[in-house]
Amino acid sequence: MKVFCGRANPTTGAVEWLEEDENYDYHQEIARSCYADMLNDKDRNTKYFQGIRAAVGRVKARGERAVVLDIGTGTGLLSMMAVTAGADFCYAVEVFKPMAEAAEKIVAKNGLRDKIKIINKHSTEVTVGPDGDMQCRANILITELFDTELIGEGALPSYEHAHRYLVQEGCEAVPHRATVYAQLVESERMWSWNKLFPVCIQMEDGEKAIVSPPEMEGCPGAPSVYDIQLNQVPLKDFTVLSDVVTMFSVDFSKRVSRAPASFTVQLEPVRSGRAQVVLSWWDMDLDPEGSIKCTMAPYWVNVTSEDPPWRDHWMQCVYFLPDEEPVLQGQSVNLTAFRDDYSVWYKLQKARSEEAVTEVHIESPVCWCQAHLLWNRPRFGELNDQTRTAQYVQALKEVLKPTSVCLSVSDGSLLPIMACYLGAEQVFMLESSAVSHSLMKKIFKANHVQDQINIVEKHPESVLSSDLGDKKVSLLIGEPFFSTSLLPWHNLYFWYARSAVASHLTSDVTIFPQSASLHMMIVEFKDLWRIRSPCGTCEGFDVRIMDEMVKNSLDFRESREAEPHPLWEYPCKPLSDPLEVLTFDFRETVPERSIGKEGTVNLSRAGKSHGAVLWMEYNLTSSLSVSTGLVKVSDEKGYCQWTPHCKQAVYFFSTVSAPETLPGCPSAVTYALSFNPKTGDVTMDFKFLS
Repeated sequence: MKVFCGRANPTTGAVEWLEEDENYDYHQEIARSCYADMLNDKDRNTKYFQGIRAAVGRVKARGERAVVLDIGTGTGLLSMMAVTAGADFCYAVEVFKPMAEAAEKIVAKNGLRDKIKIINKHSTEVTVGPDGDMQCRANILITELFDTELIGEGALPSYEHAHRYLVQEGCEAVPHRATVYAQLVESERMWSWNKLFPVCIQMEDGEKAIVSPPEMEGCPGAPSVYDIQLNQVPLKDFTVLSDVVTMFSVDFSKRVSRAPASFTVQLEPVRSGRAQVVLSWWDMDLDPEGSIKCTMAPYWVNVTSEDPPWRDHWMQCVYFLPDEEPVLQGQSVNLTAFRDDYSVWYKLQKARSEEAVTEVHIESPVCWCQAHLLWNRPRFGELNDQTRTAQYVQALKEVLKPTSVCLSVSDGSLLPIMACYLGAEQVFMLESSAVSHSLMKKIFKANHVQDQINIVEKHPESVLSSDLGDKKVSLLIGEPFFSTSLLPWHNLYFWYARSAVASHLTSDVTIFPQSASLHMMIVEFKDLWRIRSPCGTCEGFDVRIMDEMVKNSLDFRESREAEPHPLWEYPCKPLSDPLEVLTFDFRETVPERSIGKEGTVNLSRAGKSHGAVLWMEYNLTSSLSVSTGLVKVSDEKGYCQWTPHCKQAVYFFSTVSAPETLPGCPSAVTYALSFNPKTGDVTMDFKFLS
């Protein structure tokens, strides 16, 4: 059966009704899930198995039947481990119906269906008793309900309910406990992901700066954690201000409370500096003694491991303090971690008496300046990139005239202020969002240009001549950046906007940027390929049914799709030279016909061809361009360098999900790419040549 799904097209800006298969959402969920990543996480799986064996052994040593409750069973892997380790019976709970059905098949395939019951419910709906889902309470509780922040997937409410209604008091738990750690750092780079720094503009008569409004200064920022691969952040990008401290632990073998809580640790700075960021991670003990440990500690802490285990389902956390706080070496401060059901946040205070510490209110941070609602963390970094700003200023100087009437088309952009500073006669700005409109008014007021820039809160196709003071636009400017964009080519919305306002442009209008190009390179990933790689067998269990399920969901559409990834976090090596594949001329309106290109790219370096990376480059003028992708083909380790402010598009080759089809030694890859102006989609196809 087909269903109609409404969506706003990020490239064309049109609201579309698409006919989709009724299983579309399910396939999207499976295709973009972390199941392959988790199944390929050898460190996690091995230690879970060790912990489960130990827990079953302790129960058996007491002369008891080992009855297991596995919450969030997924593929049924942990339940199969438990039964293999000697458990008498296992209740495996999985709320996602397609996953529960897959677990049934996987358990049967491994000959364990007689000892494992799959329950397709949320754990809080599971009943116990003669007529219930479980015949009796379990004495072993196994879960994998964790995310990068530990509690973000609802682990605390699930544990609280399980201990009340589903497991025996004093049960064994795998993992037994989890511990959250924190470290105070100063980092200009990370702080630039949360605050707008003064943006300096070199003028002929000196320097001008774009400053943030007062509301932004003390704003605590977005409430959500910034989870990243801290192992890709070099030591030069931050200064450690404290030793690693233990913030809190959760003992999963005892009753767990979801009630809000706070934990304060007094720490002594190891050096003076500006405390801006709290870096945090957790580890878990799979047994009570702590002899089986799985850690998410970054490389500078986990020094015993030459190459820390790679995983994308559990990373590390970056928390921004509400304000940067000066700290002095040896002068104690109190770091407090607050938590509710699903999130954690931090506050730094001068060391106080115990009574004063307990009076701290637990309030989740909420953005009041609106900037954190409009700009995500990479966008803050982009706006704070002085090198990038200098390129735009230099290009604007080339095209802007004293008589220029400018229209800016980009979400929450600082280009209109730059145009003002550089002497444009009049500046207009299109902002379709009320939040963006409100924020930009504050920024313009803080920089005393509120009377020089007119904000038009309309979509491009709705703009009237009167909105522009009945003037024709002689300079159309854009970065371009739009908050709805996920893939690099989604920012081609600028082209559609340019076409929509064509009647309001002068005949000799200057378009800035004047054109764009889509670039491509074949790469070998160090680790990212694992998220799409089949597992086959995991700890001795056949999970090929899951592999097939993921593959079917990836192949669900007629053509496989590229997906966005911030590649500065995911090292890869170039196997081909970068290649320009499509060009888009913004000086002309969007064409009626598709733009396409076919060709062959030679693989000039040896390696496993995991996929193609695609990114956009914008030609601001004939001589100046900015890239949203490749910065340097390879560094001293042979890895590519990517701009950290944008996500690049990754098209994984089918050989990643079906390695048996990989040619022995491909020498080239043929490609066919096409841009459809009606839909704004870029379709692609690749084939290996031996």
